[in-house]
Amino acid sequence: MQDELKLLGGAMVTLALATSALVVVPHMQLKDGEPPPGLKPYSSAELRGRQVYIANGCIYCHSQQPRDPIQAPDDKRGWGRASVAADYHYDKPHLLGTMRTGPDLFNIGARQPSVDWHLGHMYQPRAYVAGSIMPAYPYLFEVKDKADEGDRVVTLPRGYTPAGKVVVARQEALDLVAYLVGLDHTYPAVETIGTQRERK
Repeated sequence: MQDELKLLGGAMVTLALATSALVVVPHMQLKDGEPPPGLKPYSSAELRGRQVYIANGCIYCHSQQPRDPIQAPDDKRGWGRASVAADYHYDKPHLLGTMRTGPDLFNIGARQPSVDWHLGHMYQPRAYVAGSIMPAYPYLFEVKDKADEGDRVVTLPRGYTPAGKVVVARQEALDLVAYLVGLDHTYPAVETIGTQRERK
């Protein structure tokens, strides 16, 4: 019985130390952090688009966390600088992702700012990226005989528009594109705590 208590006590101490190191200490360091000057809060359209992004499982194939050049050549891929904690100040929950079936989207708004490109790419990815395995999202669009006033008609490459019809983006598609175009973290990264201490 005494050995079991020692084992249980050791397990509890180990769990407490791990929780302190991985949860409590980082929370204490970052809880009062300010967003970088270049980071703007999400607009209402971007917040709705973020929910569409989550609902459609985009996070399962795309990350939003370029790594340090020491770990991976993400900067050479054009994905931007390595992300820092302050970059996610307005993200609740964060959408870091764990898979990269598709490219990292941390800076997709800077790399591809065209709303038309994003709309067309969501309607039919292979029209824009040959060999893409990204699924198409036709339910985010409506195929009509003619556009109504205020409709956002999607301009598609030749051969991808249904004959005699127009493809119109639904509000969910427009919101999703607003979110993607807003993903632009090209401002300078905030200094790390270690760098700040070195300068003092």
